[in-house]
Amino acid sequence: MQLLGFDYGLKNIGTATGQTLTGTATSQPPLRARDGVPDWSEVEALLREWQPELVLVGLPLNMDGTESELSARARKFANRIHGRFGVAVEMVDERLSSFEAKGEVMARGGSRDYGKNPVDSIAARLIVETFLNR
Repeated sequence: MQLLGFDYGLKNIGTATGQTLTGTATSQPPLRARDGVPDWSEVEALLREWQPELVLVGLPLNMDGTESELSARARKFANRIHGRFGVAVEMVDERLSSFEAKGEVMARGGSRDYGKNPVDSIAARLIVETFLNR
């Protein structure tokens, strides 16, 4: 099964692809967003290019499992993808994915200036990997 994952954010939305046959995921370039709203034509282009059977959207939960302020916005983003494009969408717990992604950038010798590093798309890759490892 081909997967497309999103790490929803207000300024950037990380993207990643995955494949259940190989159990692998790959970061893709992030999408720019304005207050959490992407250019929907870019989302459509990704869906057309990768033709996923399932879209995964990270659900930003608090550490105690309760929903965060951003959870409702991520759900709305997921619902819009489903409604606009008719693809199956599943939410994936993304607790610590951004923290882990920043650690990965630092481990590779990246700077603390995360704006110059693909943290959002690394987080999206981690979201897809979380799904694949279930």
